[in-house]
Amino acid sequence: MSKIIGNTETIENAGSPAFDSSKSVEQIRAVAEQGLERSKEAFSKLSSDVETTQRAFDSTFEMAKTTSNEMLLKTIAALQANAEAGFTHLEALVAVKSPSEFFELQAAFLRKQIEKASEQAKALQALMVRAGDDVSKPIKDAFEKALKERKAA
Repeated sequence: MSKIIGNTETIENAGSPAFDSSKSVEQIRAVAEQGLERSKEAFSKLSSDVETTQRAFDSTFEMAKTTSNEMLLKTIAALQANAEAGFTHLEALVAVKSPSEFFELQAAFLRKQIEKASEQAKALQALMVRAGDDVSKPIKDAFEKALKERKAA
């Protein structure tokens, strides 16, 4: 029996409502199932993100392999062209009849080689810039996609 302060009435048999354990078990089960479902969704999203990242890395490594092969082939071609030009120049030097002809031939060869080296350097630089862009593109795209998805969520 309890008394309400300031009131002269007594409340008889005002007990708490009966505790129903079956409802509690159902509520706990519902919360657990909801938590399990959220965990499954999070794992699925994580798994998808990992697969996307793996594909991006595979693409990046494949692109790096392709561009490094291309750069190697261009470098070898430039070295071969320079070696052939050197041998051709050496043959021309052997046939020289005067010192003035030698200096004239040598000056022309050096000028031509400097121009060729400049062109080769520009071509390799352009290839390296393109390779850098190509190699970083898959990772950049994957990052931007993930960022957009996170902002949308």
